[in-house]
Amino acid sequence: MRTWIILLLWACAHQSVNAVTLSRGPVRRKTKETEGRQDKDLLRRSKRGWMWRQFFLQEEYTGTEHQYIGKLHSDMDRGDGTVMYVLAGEGAGTIFVIDSNSGDLHATRSLDREEKPFYTLRAQVVNKKNGLPLEPETEFTVKLHDINDNEPKFDKEVYTASVPERSHIGTYVTQVTAHDADDEMFGYSAKLAYSISQGHPYFSVEPNTGIIRTALGPSDMDREQREHYQVVIEAKDMAGQRGGLTGTTTVNISLTDVNDNPPRFTQSIYQFSVPEITKVGSLVGRIRAVDADVGRNAEMDYTVVNGDGLDVFDISTDRNTQEGILSLKKPLDYEKKKSYMLQIQVQNTHPDTQFLSMDAKDIANIRVSVEDVDEPPQFEKINYILEVKEDAAVGTVIGSVSAVDPDILRSPVKYSIDRHTDVDRIFGVYAGNGSIFLQRPLDREEFAWHNISVIATEFNNPEQTSRVPVYIRVLDVNDNPPMLASFYETFVCENAKAGQKIQTISAVDPDDPVGGHRFLFSLAPESSVRANFSVRDNGDNTAGIFTRRTGFGRMHKSTHLVAVVISDGHIPMQSSTGTLTIRVCTCDRDGNMEMCNAEALSSTTGLSTGALVAILLCILILLLIVVLFAALKRQKKKEPLIISKEDVRDNVVSYNDEGGGEEDTQAFDIGALRHPEVMEESKLRRDILPPESLYPPPPLRRTMVPSRGNADVRDFINQRVQENDGNPTAPPYDSLATYAYEGNGSVAESLSSLGSVSSEGEQDYNYLSEWGPRFRKLADMYGGEDMAE
Repeated sequence: MRTWIILLLWACAHQSVNAVTLSRGPVRRKTKETEGRQDKDLLRRSKRGWMWRQFFLQEEYTGTEHQYIGKLHSDMDRGDGTVMYVLAGEGAGTIFVIDSNSGDLHATRSLDREEKPFYTLRAQVVNKKNGLPLEPETEFTVKLHDINDNEPKFDKEVYTASVPERSHIGTYVTQVTAHDADDEMFGYSAKLAYSISQGHPYFSVEPNTGIIRTALGPSDMDREQREHYQVVIEAKDMAGQRGGLTGTTTVNISLTDVNDNPPRFTQSIYQFSVPEITKVGSLVGRIRAVDADVGRNAEMDYTVVNGDGLDVFDISTDRNTQEGILSLKKPLDYEKKKSYMLQIQVQNTHPDTQFLSMDAKDIANIRVSVEDVDEPPQFEKINYILEVKEDAAVGTVIGSVSAVDPDILRSPVKYSIDRHTDVDRIFGVYAGNGSIFLQRPLDREEFAWHNISVIATEFNNPEQTSRVPVYIRVLDVNDNPPMLASFYETFVCENAKAGQKIQTISAVDPDDPVGGHRFLFSLAPESSVRANFSVRDNGDNTAGIFTRRTGFGRMHKSTHLVAVVISDGHIPMQSSTGTLTIRVCTCDRDGNMEMCNAEALSSTTGLSTGALVAILLCILILLLIVVLFAALKRQKKKEPLIISKEDVRDNVVSYNDEGGGEEDTQAFDIGALRHPEVMEESKLRRDILPPESLYPPPPLRRTMVPSRGNADVRDFINQRVQENDGNPTAPPYDSLATYAYEGNGSVAESLSSLGSVSSEGEQDYNYLSEWGPRFRKLADMYGGEDMAE
């Protein structure tokens, strides 16, 4: 196949060389014998008769002169020097130049095919004299012949790859790729062959593809022996033949870990010591196993598989260090057992059966010695619950606590109470036997539980102490009487009937009897005589208040006091008396309260603190408003009559007085405008009444004379006119003054009761009840009879 490709390339090159050679040959001269043949040729070829289409030029020319490419020739050129060749296109005039007379084409500098493989140019023949084209422009190309001037280059300077250890021969690792810039279609300049120059005998490379594979077996590719390899790959053109150019790259290959190594203990026996007072969960010691693998393959698990401390000790794995952590599972006691033996097993957490069996594990022994320690006393219980009645006498023993020294010496123990838990010193404890007794009286209603701490201390070593909580429950004793549950605001209507229920009451008792409360209600003896109300026990710790007669007079007696005896049904029986205040009120037909006596309301309910505060605040706010208003009024200034006294003639004097008409010549004096200084001297104060001596009595004005029957009215009006005329602060004369005067001798008699000669007892007010509901109150006040209690 390669032979046929070479022959085909040779044939194409031979034809191109012929074409160039033909274009370089001389042009035949025309003769009479050949004119007829040329006429026939003109029918088979183009008009311009160019004898070239492309030229070839070798790249990387190193000569000092211009490189000759070929000769352009046209049938229009007869050699008489009348035509001129013109070149245009890529690089024309710079890279490529043409001899305008002969048509010789040259390259001015060395060219690189890898930079540009060919150039497209255009040539044309023009008349040298006038510059007119003799033929149309023709296009041709100049192709560059390739030479092997580029070495192969890899995509990366350094490759990184990995392959699992213990891989078989021929396992794929990675692939490297190189490229050659030379022409692949021309010879073997771009034909590459790969080889390995460094990395034998562990790896190999395929010559044609650049694939790198392992070259040794599983036993030789062990990560624990060697983990990193550096391989140098070489790529050579010319199919690897002598004289070809080469390029190299480096491949760093790492062996990845597989789980092919089991964990191993660093020693077969471990020894630890631990004090007997060590708390449960505390660390006893650490053991270590090593694994040649790394990462996930080096994770391991520790377990206790045998020994006399299986239920006392536990072991776990520290995932950061892969160490075994031995911890305490149960409390230790040196007096009972002084040492323990444990057998520990370790194995991989994620074993790989391809490289290791499931039985790949290691065993080690641990000896734990218990150290004797002077321990504090130990109580028999973790807490104590005691009970005592609230009426127990001071000095009564409630109960006792007990603690012993767990050491072999059995040191005696003394007891005390932590006074931070019993600040009031209600309880005490006997130091010798731990008995707890009362030091103060108890009250269950104040504290139902008391929580104290008792401290046990060794006599021989006071630093060894322990404490235990003691919960004391105070049992209830019936020592509190029941009382009314709340303050009841009770009222009875004036028109109430006998046997009517007006209130339901209940009681409360701070005691807490075992069977629950049972309250009994009855009327007190002092309220049973001529009683207006009765108490009826409902049997459910409530009672009802009922009326015993019909009709109550609010004006006769506005409030009634009813004493109720409340007792409990326990031993010893306790009782108390509660007083209900019942107001007599006016009600509508439906029994809804309308109005009660103010005295009764204030005597029973009174004003709450909040209401008093609200009233005081309102009064204070009103006082502040009044003071502020007075201050503003005092600060208000009167507007002056004359704004400026610099020039009186330029100002307008305003008096705000209304004239009395044309006939009123005394209402205003025009001289005040001509002599204002006189006006200032005789001006009187308007805020006080001037003395009568300053003003002569005013002349009488003509008034209409009333009839003789109205003499009293005439005297009244004349008196008011004189008062206004003599008052300087009175309004003008033409002002309207209105007075209300009843006159004397009215036919209506006085409505005042002061002038009545009759007594209240002689009047009959029964007719008031016939005037309707608006006179009901008057009828009740004057016509009703008080009802006896």
